Amino acid sequence: MRALLLALPLLLAAPAAAAEVVARAHAEVAGPVVRLGDLFEGVGAGAERPLGPAPAPGSRYVVPPQQLAAIARSQGLRFAGGGPTVVERPGRALSREAVLVALRDALGVEREREIELAPYAPPMVPLAADLRVVAEDLQLDPATGRFTATLAVVAAGEPPLRTRLSGRVAARTITVPVAARRLAPGATIQATDLRQVALPLDRVPEEAIVDETRLRGRIVQRPVAAGAPILAADLGGRAVVARNSAVTMSVSLPGLVVTAQGRALEDGAPGDVIQVMNLASRAVVEAKVLGPGRVAVAPGSLPLSRPTSPPRPHTRAELSR
Repeated sequence: MRALLLALPLLLAAPAAAAEVVARAHAEVAGPVVRLGDLFEGVGAGAERPLGPAPAPGSRYVVPPQQLAAIARSQGLRFAGGGPTVVERPGRALSREAVLVALRDALGVEREREIELAPYAPPMVPLAADLRVVAEDLQLDPATGRFTATLAVVAAGEPPLRTRLSGRVAARTITVPVAARRLAPGATIQATDLRQVALPLDRVPEEAIVDETRLRGRIVQRPVAAGAPILAADLGGRAVVARNSAVTMSVSLPGLVVTAQGRALEDGAPGDVIQVMNLASRAVVEAKVLGPGRVAVAPGSLPLSRPTSPPRPHTRAELSR
């Protein structure tokens, strides 16, 4: 850089009487070119004469007094001292978001998919400049999602900045409800039994239920492991009889329907066979769920457990018509 500035020819005709200039101690430049007025005080109308390239954004260089004197002479000026001059150009690191936008455009991936970047030094760019950021020379392994690319940053009047990048594109994900704990057969799914988790798309079975509202209130038919998506085949119907709720038990005999009050010992959906306690006899029998609050006991069904206290009359017989 110093040699470049020293070797610059006289750009404009020197005035008849050489002006006296003093080197500045510090020069801050905003653009890609260092001008005569950046280095010296007292140059008058020649302040905008270009001398050479400025430092890269975010960097600096030092021009020693001997070189400053040579530059002044080449411009037809009389060097009166000063220096060295520190030439500095402010800059900022290119934002990670700008890098990710360029990579997503090149990779053709949606914003929701995460891109993991290997550690890299973000390029320094001018503070105020319209930038065009593109990813070039992209190499992608579809099986692993790993990629390499060259990040090119282009600003008007500036040489392009290029940085090598590598990273990985995360697999496509979908947010699905999974079991918050192990779900045993016979359990009725409540909101507290579920949690939402983002899983890779290829780990979610096609038959998994992704709408949580379709799960709440359903009865588990097959064990579901904690953290697993819940499949349609894992579930029975929606419970219409809740565990410990009061039910009407009925036994249909030829020309007669006998009913009794009972208490459901399990949740049940229509068509499920659940255990019910007869409140009168305290006997536990199996009964088929007919609807909300109604179960049917098959004629001749044997109790699963015997009463421990004398029965109380809570049974009613009705003639069937």
